[in-house]
Amino acid sequence: MSAVEAKLAELGLTLPEVVPPLAAYQPAIRSGSYVYTAGQLPMVDGKLPVTGKVGAEVTAEEAKDLARTCALNALAAVKSVAGDLDRVARVVKVTGFVASAADFTGQPGVLNGASELLGVVFGDKGVHARSAVGVAVLPLDAPVEVEIQVELAP
Repeated sequence: MSAVEAKLAELGLTLPEVVPPLAAYQPAIRSGSYVYTAGQLPMVDGKLPVTGKVGAEVTAEEAKDLARTCALNALAAVKSVAGDLDRVARVVKVTGFVASAADFTGQPGVLNGASELLGVVFGDKGVHARSAVGVAVLPLDAPVEVEIQVELAP
């Protein structure tokens, strides 16, 4: 077990299987020393646990937990091409999309679910740049979608 997966286990979390693509793309691609993930939905055992807009059918706190699930799915995608999460030298960028009710403005707080998990798991290597974007709708009516970019050690 890698140190990263051991840290996840300490948190009571396990790395899931890679979520199969919903269309014509790969869950993650390596280019040089970087791995870029596709947008990851908060799928658990092949299903979305919640659907709808944040600020309407989904609370901000629920969405924050879903963003954490998205980050776990993104880590599984990274591992699928890197082989070992201990090879991650740095989390470079996190981009998150929040399906938002018209008056919801708490997208940064929702994305903290992903950012905080990456910070706890990777420590200083998990500090990253980030964008938190509110959108009208996401695939399958998911409340949140997260993609990450990481740099691998040689």
